Amino acid sequence: MNAAEVLRFALRGLAANKMRSSLTMLGILIGVAAVILLVAVGEGSSQQIQQNIQRLGANSLTVTPSTSGGGGGPGGVAARLLGGGGGGGAGGGQGARQNTGPRTQARDLTLDDARALADPANAPSVKSVSPVVTAQSQTATYEGASHAIGQFVGTYPSYFETSNKPVVKGAYFYNDDVLAARKVVVIGHTVAEDLFGAVDPVGRQITVSGVPFTVVGVLKEAGSSGFQDADDLAIAPLPAVQQSLTGFGPLGQILVQARSAETVDAAQSEIAGVLDQRHGITNAAGADYRILNQATLQETVSAATATFTVLLGAVAAISLLVGGIGITNIMLVTVTERTREIGIRKAIGAPRGAILGQFLAEATMLSLVGGLLGVLIAVVGAQFTIAGVRPVIVPASIALALGVSVAIGLFFGSYPANRAAGLRPIEALRFE
Repeated sequence: MNAAEVLRFALRGLAANKMRSSLTMLGILIGVAAVILLVAVGEGSSQQIQQNIQRLGANSLTVTPSTSGGGGGPGGVAARLLGGGGGGGAGGGQGARQNTGPRTQARDLTLDDARALADPANAPSVKSVSPVVTAQSQTATYEGASHAIGQFVGTYPSYFETSNKPVVKGAYFYNDDVLAARKVVVIGHTVAEDLFGAVDPVGRQITVSGVPFTVVGVLKEAGSSGFQDADDLAIAPLPAVQQSLTGFGPLGQILVQARSAETVDAAQSEIAGVLDQRHGITNAAGADYRILNQATLQETVSAATATFTVLLGAVAAISLLVGGIGITNIMLVTVTERTREIGIRKAIGAPRGAILGQFLAEATMLSLVGGLLGVLIAVVGAQFTIAGVRPVIVPASIALALGVSVAIGLFFGSYPANRAAGLRPIEALRFE
């Protein structure tokens, strides 16, 4: 019996019970589609985060307080970038200065620290300094409409350039607004849409947690950032936010812009020198702050998101395993039902290899067709946004998932096939 005849018998066997074959393929289909889609979600999330980091510019540095000796691991950065944190993309993670040893009493970042960094005599490689405080989930209202703003940032005008947040309507606020603590605000696209709809927000007054702010500008739409809406924010002068929302406590971060991409390292060294002197730090291992640049953020986030993607793929792979067990179960039932047929074929001279090949072919075809349909479903599903993330198909995941599905068919189909091939003709013919 040649290969074509083996395949013909296998197809006939599968077609004899279409519903059972379809349900078996469904298990493999779900497993393959889940693996490809979840890996695609992880990859899409990673790319969106990397794009947001790149928007900061190659000459941006973020100074954040370190609350412990190490200031948290790489997951700190990932957690902030995936789920929140003040503007500028700052967070925990492996910074340029590792804080792993004992140190003196930690000091918060203050406005005086920011002023010291902005002094050209202290840091000649620094172009601008933007102290930042962030009030989370502040409720804003306008003529009956209400919206909980994800991030309400208090900072200086230089923040817009450093964090690459252009305005498409109206204008930024200015240094005079900061000095006078004027309650003016620039809002993101999401905030403008939810509060004003089709009405032009510029010049209108919103109430934020009971405090009136006048809208002077609307930011350019940036889109989602991982699982966070990057347009759900508002930016106002630092003193106005401190007076109204956060109080005059420590800064959440200091966003620094170097004079050029070539002077980033020099600016980082100067920042460290100024803060070491002001905070009384004599050992870099005991620093109570962290300096992050774009390269550091990208390296840390890449490691975190790679782990995240592998985890998603591993969870989805369980579905493939369940599908393989389903193939074993169905093929065992098929062998039992066709025992008499197998006995007749062996009695008239069908070799062991033909019986073995037929049942292996059936199991492999179930997994292959289910895998191909799973790939199709995954590719179609990747065209839609999932949990705020636009999935990005990884070609390697398609090849891997499809290869594993075929391997599963061979592996889980081998036992039923061997059982069928090992039946003695006389016992099979007696089977009722």
